[in-house]
Amino acid sequence: MIMFSIAIPAYKRQFLGEAINSILNQTYSCFELIIVDDCSPEELKAVVDNFQDPRIKYYRNNNNCGAVNVVDNWNICLNYCSGDFIICMGDDDRLLPNCLEEYCKIIEKYPNLNVYHAWTQIIDERGNVKEVLEPRPEIESFYSLTYFRWMGRKQYIGDFCYRISHLQSNNGFFKLPLAWGSDDITAARAAFLGGVANTLNPCFEYRRSNLTISSGTLYTKIKLESSLKERMWYIELLSNVDASILDATDKWFYDKIMLNVEYCSVRKMADEVVLDIITNPLRFWGWINKCIVFGIRRIFLLKRLVAALVLRK
Repeated sequence: MIMFSIAIPAYKRQFLGEAINSILNQTYSCFELIIVDDCSPEELKAVVDNFQDPRIKYYRNNNNCGAVNVVDNWNICLNYCSGDFIICMGDDDRLLPNCLEEYCKIIEKYPNLNVYHAWTQIIDERGNVKEVLEPRPEIESFYSLTYFRWMGRKQYIGDFCYRISHLQSNNGFFKLPLAWGSDDITAARAAFLGGVANTLNPCFEYRRSNLTISSGTLYTKIKLESSLKERMWYIELLSNVDASILDATDKWFYDKIMLNVEYCSVRKMADEVVLDIITNPLRFWGWINKCIVFGIRRIFLLKRLVAALVLRK
């Protein structure tokens, strides 16, 4: 049987019980649940102790990795895993009951891949479904995965399932500050040879709330620095690809990626700056003066700001 390690690098208490309950309610039972408490002040163990299930393994870090180094905790989770595949999910996300069963189906059909992806829906703080993301083809290449992500397709760390041996041979989850781009690069790296297979039924729920690290503006500068590193990783990888050996479809994706990667990266950074300005209007002139350091032209930033303000009305 396929053995799954479901990892929760935990810090917040509010939705942790829901996350655990969603895992224990899986229709496929061959799994372990690894919970690594990142030295939280919120008494997470009290939540975990409400569940008496031998598949749950709880650990607590002696020191807090923190938001900037959150990928360190992902990799601590990985080190505790003993399964064949890992799902690393947020402490406020949920698996639908069929999640592992759906992964089993797609793994058995495409047994040689390093990464698989779950059809995802977005939930709010009350657990209500607010958005169902678009379905993906059953199998797609690294180039398709990368192109659509750069074009704005949503994805998260928790909606991927990785072969543990692949992660271990690549020093774990790819680390960038705040995990800003870490999930994308980890998925792209795993899909580079062979591609990614996608479930054909929804089975993962990503919770969007004010508690989500990536939703705040406290770390905008760090996000921009991570975005620059992310762009350079892709450019370096793609620059070493012999595009002449790609089939026509992947060649099209490759050409579009190379043409748009810089623009998409700048747009992503500009939108983070815009969010920071809208949240903190007094920072407007500071960003106008320093946005060029990150390759963001002032006129472009102003256009993105105006567009965002119009949409908010």
